[in-house]
Amino acid sequence: MRKAHLAAGVVIALVMGLLLASRLMGPQLSSVQVVPRDLVRTVVATGRVEAPHRVELGAQMVASVASVPVIEGQAVQAGEVLIRLEADELSAAVREADLAVAQAQARLRQLQEVQRPVSGQALRQAAATLENARAQLQRQEDLFRRGYIGQATLDEARKALALADAQLAAAQRQHDTTLAGGSDEAIATTALAQARAGAEAARARFQHATVTAPAAGTIIKRDVEPGDVVQPGKTLLVLSPSGETQLIVQFDEKNLGLLVVGQPALASADAFPDQRFAAEVVAISPGVDVQRGSVEVKLRVPQPPAYLRQNMTVSVDVEVARRPQALAVPLELVHEAEGGSPWVWVIEGGRTRQQAVQLGLRGAGQVEVTQGLRAGDEVTAGPSREGARVRASGASS
Repeated sequence: MRKAHLAAGVVIALVMGLLLASRLMGPQLSSVQVVPRDLVRTVVATGRVEAPHRVELGAQMVASVASVPVIEGQAVQAGEVLIRLEADELSAAVREADLAVAQAQARLRQLQEVQRPVSGQALRQAAATLENARAQLQRQEDLFRRGYIGQATLDEARKALALADAQLAAAQRQHDTTLAGGSDEAIATTALAQARAGAEAARARFQHATVTAPAAGTIIKRDVEPGDVVQPGKTLLVLSPSGETQLIVQFDEKNLGLLVVGQPALASADAFPDQRFAAEVVAISPGVDVQRGSVEVKLRVPQPPAYLRQNMTVSVDVEVARRPQALAVPLELVHEAEGGSPWVWVIEGGRTRQQAVQLGLRGAGQVEVTQGLRAGDEVTAGPSREGARVRASGASS
């Protein structure tokens, strides 16, 4: 019995001692130890994924659609066939134009290989005939002087010479037309050029029957089916070219003064919230959307993740300020943080003291303290009073 009473007395004494120590040392308060840390301020907004530009594709003529070998969301390469139009008449026109070219080429070859040699031979014959007529006239004049022939015979010889001379001139002109630069060759050459131009035009019209991808990219819209009759000016497919991806984000206009071109950002698609990727502000709209009270900002994504798709919804955190190794405390520990005289409870020597502070950058629930605190200070939220004895928990900020 005596031992039991003694043990109970010891326990009571210990409890009384602890209560007395607790009263003397004060209650334990949750506190934060101020340490230097990198402080970053960001502004957050949502937007969508968009290619820097889109290509709207359509037909250049009225025709029926034969086939559309692509679907929405399909990746295509430059030059890949997207739409085929009915082109039987165009194909026939190409063949007809090619035949016209062949005919014009044959006409030019005939001029160069047949007509030119023939006209050359005729020219030589006309020259020989002229020489014979000239010699015959000389003989007739000699006979006329001797009195062997009459005036009529002499006149006939003179007419024959004049006719031979005229025939030579005509043969010369005819031959000249067949030479390079001559009228016949010019006509034949022009006809060949016209035929070739017609063939090129027919082939171009035939090529218009096939719509191909001007660049590698992804089909993001298809508004055409086989059998449709299409007309120029109507958008049938929309292509999002491969390459740099950008984000179009609407920021609250109150953050306009914080945004600057070149600021880094982290973004995530709503469909993949745990996979963040880097972005950079590249353009800020000069105007503000009056109805939404927002400003449009474009961000470049230098290395877009494979899952990123056109028009995906994204969340973006733009880093607008950074303070390396700043003294910061949780914003919730600062009293009158929005007023002109912010202050905190500091635990010093086991007692609380109200300390005025000056605040700087805010971000991620923390606020920079530019004056009033030092590294290692213990700050508590209270409740407390000036000079109250307390015990600090000693957690780091």
